[in-house]
Amino acid sequence: MQTGQRTDYPSPAYAWYMVILLTIAYVFSFVDRYVLGLLIEPIKADLELTDTQIGLLLGPAFAIFYATMGLPLGWLADRKRRTWIVGFGVALWSAATAASGLAKNFTHMFLARMSIGVGEATLSPCTMSMISDSFPKEKRAKPIAFYTMALSVGAGLASLLSAGVLAWAKTVDQIHFPLVGEVTAWQFTFLVVGLPGLLLALLMFTLREPAREVQPKPGDGNNLSDMLRHVFSHWRTFLPFLAVFCFMTVLAYSQGWGAALFMRTWGWEASQYATVNGVILLAVGPATVNFAGWLSDHWTARGMEDAPLRIALIGVAIMVVTAVPAPLMPNAWAAMAFFGLNTIGIAMTSAVGVTALLNICPAAIRAQVVAFYYMCISLAGLMLGPTTIAFLNDHVFGADMIRYSMALLPALYGIPVLLMSRLILRRFVERSRALEAAA
Repeated sequence: MQTGQRTDYPSPAYAWYMVILLTIAYVFSFVDRYVLGLLIEPIKADLELTDTQIGLLLGPAFAIFYATMGLPLGWLADRKRRTWIVGFGVALWSAATAASGLAKNFTHMFLARMSIGVGEATLSPCTMSMISDSFPKEKRAKPIAFYTMALSVGAGLASLLSAGVLAWAKTVDQIHFPLVGEVTAWQFTFLVVGLPGLLLALLMFTLREPAREVQPKPGDGNNLSDMLRHVFSHWRTFLPFLAVFCFMTVLAYSQGWGAALFMRTWGWEASQYATVNGVILLAVGPATVNFAGWLSDHWTARGMEDAPLRIALIGVAIMVVTAVPAPLMPNAWAAMAFFGLNTIGIAMTSAVGVTALLNICPAAIRAQVVAFYYMCISLAGLMLGPTTIAFLNDHVFGADMIRYSMALLPALYGIPVLLMSRLILRRFVERSRALEAAA
């Protein structure tokens, strides 16, 4: 059945209620994921870690299971009740975030970060599948962009929350947490941001499951092997397509070193960086993401076949021209201004990634292709972003010269994507047309 012929979509009000609740969960996931980067220095001192170990915690520890678990969970989401999968996932990552505050060494923290990755891997494949089954094609970009807004909202809230906790911690001699006892400021932060997610998990179990556009049946070509066969048979489309969004995540996750950059280069306290960065993310990110979603729907309605991907590539250009000079600025406020502009590029690209993907994705394997997409961009971002900075710090420029590490990364990974822009757009349009013709 073609999307335009369906009449069993949920009411717009309920569909948007579902989107809002899933977006809140995504905000929680980014708070839990992002907060570690704001607490690098106290964790590094208390647990006696190196920059390379911190890079492993920021990247691979989370990415290994966040990315690889996405494929089997995407397969499950194409068959089982997606709202329950999300509920269990929210509960797992929330408990693991709280457990991070109880870590005594690198191994404990690594295991907690891995568990956060497993839990968070449930969310986006299920969410994008549910949104696709709740809105017609020409109305998907806005709810997907709204959901993606959680990236900047979550990071911004994590920054402000961490700043508040760190500032408050300086005013008290001891912090006592119920059932745990005396804790440090960074431990308290993990406990405070992790535990409320357990209540959110309960709400997920109350959501109604949307009717599927395509009902899965045994042998109907929607197994994991079928999805992989489809993607690899069209690798000339998917490989350059993925490069766009892999660069976005590499750059975004490399900025987990932002607090360390401002502390080592301009002497800012982590709380000051977190406050200013949080305000910028909340002021710039949500507005840009929602504008990108509106623009994608508007351009698509006017007949622009590659609208979402074109917007993503505009975002890539903004990212490159702002991220390279940002850490080289003569003072912290000038650098922060450039990072604010950089947030616009990241938000534009992240807002339309799945919207574009759904245009080249058969309905029967939708959740699995979305999971594959998140696996690829997450592995690229988390494995290359934080760890490239850590490697350059420890082996090339030195820890105190982190600014040069952060200036080199966007040029290294972003310029090749810009050089491929015309090829990426052409292959995307060809595949989109072929899929429409086969429907």
